[in-house]
Amino acid sequence: MRNTPLSLCDFRTADNGKRFRAEISLNKRALLASVLVVSCAGTFVVDVPAIASMPAQPRTDSEGRPYKSKNQNDPVLKGLPFTELNDDEAVQHALNRLAYGPRPGDVERVKQMGLAKWIEQQLNPNSIDDRAAEARLGDYPTLKMSTAQLMAQYPNPKQAEKKAERIPPEATREQAAQSQADAAITAMTQDMDRNSSEANANGDAAESNGTMPVKATNNDIPPPMKMNPATPGAGQRGALSVDPNAVPKAIADNSKRPARVVEELAMAKVTRAVYSERQLQQVMDDFWFNHFNVYAQKGEVKWYLTPYERDVIAPNAMGKFKDLLTATAKSPAMLFYLDNFLSADPKAAERQAQQRAMRQAMRRGPYGYPPPQRPQQQGQKKQQRGLNENYGRELMELHTLGVDGGYTQKDVTEVARCFTGWTIEKPREIAKFKFDEKLHDPDPKMVLGKKIHAGGMKDGEQVIDLLVKNPNTANFISTKLARRFVSDTPPDALVQRMAKTFQKSNGDIKEVMRTMIYSPEFWSKEAYRAKIKTPYELVVSSVRALGTDVDTPMPLVQWVGRIGQPLYQCQPPTGYSDKAETWVNTGALLSRLNFSLALAGNKVRGSRSDVNAVLGSDSSVDPKQALDRAVQVFLVEAAPGTVDTLQKQMDNPQVLQAKLDDPVKQVDLGVVTGLVLGAPEFQRR
Repeated sequence: MRNTPLSLCDFRTADNGKRFRAEISLNKRALLASVLVVSCAGTFVVDVPAIASMPAQPRTDSEGRPYKSKNQNDPVLKGLPFTELNDDEAVQHALNRLAYGPRPGDVERVKQMGLAKWIEQQLNPNSIDDRAAEARLGDYPTLKMSTAQLMAQYPNPKQAEKKAERIPPEATREQAAQSQADAAITAMTQDMDRNSSEANANGDAAESNGTMPVKATNNDIPPPMKMNPATPGAGQRGALSVDPNAVPKAIADNSKRPARVVEELAMAKVTRAVYSERQLQQVMDDFWFNHFNVYAQKGEVKWYLTPYERDVIAPNAMGKFKDLLTATAKSPAMLFYLDNFLSADPKAAERQAQQRAMRQAMRRGPYGYPPPQRPQQQGQKKQQRGLNENYGRELMELHTLGVDGGYTQKDVTEVARCFTGWTIEKPREIAKFKFDEKLHDPDPKMVLGKKIHAGGMKDGEQVIDLLVKNPNTANFISTKLARRFVSDTPPDALVQRMAKTFQKSNGDIKEVMRTMIYSPEFWSKEAYRAKIKTPYELVVSSVRALGTDVDTPMPLVQWVGRIGQPLYQCQPPTGYSDKAETWVNTGALLSRLNFSLALAGNKVRGSRSDVNAVLGSDSSVDPKQALDRAVQVFLVEAAPGTVDTLQKQMDNPQVLQAKLDDPVKQVDLGVVTGLVLGAPEFQRR
């Protein structure tokens, strides 16, 4: 029998007739290898504005009139602003915006609890028991390590290898491991002292490529685990030819490679997003990490990343913005990523030389002989550290005021001067924040028309206080939050109310979120399904929707990267975009549909989905019943064009698991579910 391709085509919008078209070959062999995408036989024809602006389908009553809920009489919606969304839509909306989508049973559980009560629990995450999710993280020992421990136990392979050769044969295994770690730290420190400017360039070699492969040597690698062998090419991030089911070498051989630190952090991020009951906490952690983005592949950042997310982002995600901003400013990850740990007053070296000369003169006394002059060897002129403006610029443009926040280049320079001396103590050994008075510019500065001369580290702290209180910061942060949770173009009236709360509460993030969540704009039909899911949101929401049991999250991490959003690999300080046009393109939509088919068909390694349990075993008999049930469970409702397009595929032999002349037909619920998860309605949140 000739293989018949399944075609997804003519997904039309309700208002303008424009369409989202796809055609994918799903013959038996291609379905088994769908994660490789070699089975794709068609193309997507995508109208970006059409998809980005597809409105939600308004719910109507039995007479075709728009549905309007009476919140005061509805126990589910009690305490919320007036909304045209019905119970199911409102709960789905909340779970898709304030969480990573519903799991089986979540909608009923929230409706029984009351939506307002669920929201208040999410705004107070410490009140939620999350021990079950945390127990799943026990396989990732790096999550609880300090930077010093991470550097000691996961050192640079080449440097550790050189020192390991010097370990005496009579040393015990514990002594050998400790000596190897100490040797790696010593080597890194010496290298840092020899050329401190080299650290600034470690992450820039692949600037034009957007992401950087993790480099690892094959020397002195312990034998691979027999049950989990590495897959060739698995370390090549961003390569479309790599199977997402591939096992990265650092995971396969259970090695002490630095890459494992980032990979465990990424697996933990996906695990928390899927299983944590503190869903809003996970969403906010992701939002603020993206806002204060650092790039894992720049120099030492890979070792700083775990404490950065654990100790800086997470504890402050719903606290005071000033505390969060201060914590990021002092974080070794941010200091290294934006090079502020190298920034120094250009006059610092001259000032220190004068101080040394004065001390020597005092020791010699009035009649002492002058010190002997040491001849300087040719070509060994010492390179002096100078002012670096990277952090000063991004602090105002990306972290606080915004690009139109009313600052000038002169302000950038003055802010950079205020933060001189904010550096890292022993970056390749201890890696803790340190204020070095010798490197600080002691002269007065002028920032945004205000004189800064508090002295020492207080100069930088005064700048932070000045920026947090600036109205432009309140507006910029409120706009970004509203863009993430409401729409790509949030209503100005809502942003202004959020900004007012920001200023009134001294930057209380929780109160700003409460103003947004309890606004009519948040619950409007215009906001319903107005956002396109990022690759990360799509992968996690699909896993949650299917109730998938995830034993090995690394393939999910790799699917996120394949669709276009590799975790912790965003090189520019802007972070990943939160607008639809970034994520809606032919290649990305193709990968999204392939992922949905792979997940629903149990073709993702380490993830097991029971579609029969979600849809009901009786759905496998009749294709129309299977489709109706899948649409009801995963989409709540769908545009007529979407349903018509899906309905046309129900007679396809690949859906029916039968040849054309078979008298008995049984529906492949995995294929039906994969197609429904690939529909435009599920791509939006």
